[in-house]
Amino acid sequence: MRIFQLLLAGLLIISGTVKADSEQSVVLISIDGFRWDYIEKHRASALKAISEQGVRATKMRPVYPTKTFPNHVSIITGLLPVNHGIVDNRFCDTQRNECYSMGKGKDDSTWLNGIPLWNLAQMQGVKAATYFWPESDARFNGMLPDYFYHYSKHSDYQKRVDQIIQWLSLPKEKRPRLVVSYFSLVDSMGHEYGPDAKQTFDAVQTLDALMADLHTRLKALDENINLVIVSDHGMSTVDPQQSIKISQLPEDDNFIVKNTGPRVLYYAKPDSQADIAGFSKKLAKAADGRYIVLNDQQKRDYHYDKGPRVGDIILQTTAPRVFTDSKMAPYLGTHGYAYTDDMAATFIATGPAFKNGMQLDEVSNLDVYPLIANILGLKILSPIDSDGATLWPVLNK
Repeated sequence: MRIFQLLLAGLLIISGTVKADSEQSVVLISIDGFRWDYIEKHRASALKAISEQGVRATKMRPVYPTKTFPNHVSIITGLLPVNHGIVDNRFCDTQRNECYSMGKGKDDSTWLNGIPLWNLAQMQGVKAATYFWPESDARFNGMLPDYFYHYSKHSDYQKRVDQIIQWLSLPKEKRPRLVVSYFSLVDSMGHEYGPDAKQTFDAVQTLDALMADLHTRLKALDENINLVIVSDHGMSTVDPQQSIKISQLPEDDNFIVKNTGPRVLYYAKPDSQADIAGFSKKLAKAADGRYIVLNDQQKRDYHYDKGPRVGDIILQTTAPRVFTDSKMAPYLGTHGYAYTDDMAATFIATGPAFKNGMQLDEVSNLDVYPLIANILGLKILSPIDSDGATLWPVLNK
């Protein structure tokens, strides 16, 4: 028995994959708008090297709509937007007679459903920290993460990396085993200048250097830390000359009009005389090949067909078109379209929980939730919209 123990200890030292304390931690990073092909397209050499040491998906499929808040909340809850409640960046709820905009959960958590990973960890005695994941300062289930920051667009990116390392350097009884953070620069440049622009390339280079720094410093901690890097969606080129002006579409005072970009949502006003079918036909007739009015089957296909938030009528266009209003400045890139290659996101991961040098085909972002729960040894406490199937192959067990 003693010989066996010595041999096992020697193997663990040689492999370097599992430290003496087998309890594992996860750092989950989101790089907003980091399209699946940006590693090669914009020469992100550090991210490429990290992926080669661990696992990488060719593409990660976002949920519909391919917007920031719906996808971040889906990744962190394992739920479809119609189930976690955030069905777009901006939308209305006809039962509540209220409308939502990004970050509103901070002041009113009743917009949100589900058990985010930081709640799941805390409910099972595991500390969690967040640095700007969308809605991470909302009181899901009446709870906030053990450590968190309220969102500020002025926060320095390097400070986020430094804070992650500081959290993971705390004494064991105070140290979070789940750390979640978010970086918006690549998305911002992609919107303003388009996915092919030099400014977007530079943003990718900035984030690539930050991830290199983070990865190096995580390894220096000599703990069982896994790094998972994802994005929420991709980015398509927009042609402002092909914009569809909402003001030039048919109008009906019985409806509230919400959103711009790839989709427009129409909500019948409470107690109005709205003719949903009739107005849908008017909008379809005015389309002239520029957009479609989603039918019931299409809504079902997108898992976007229930509840008072999804819109009674949904107009949807394709790139390079967008819907615009008079308040919007022209922009050259966006997301939110139905799923295409341009909308595909990124998934890479490395650490003791993951296989080495593994490449996967397309994976689902809903499967990130059960994957991380598994690594942290957490039991999933309520139904989710994922069986984890596309990501189970990446695990080292």
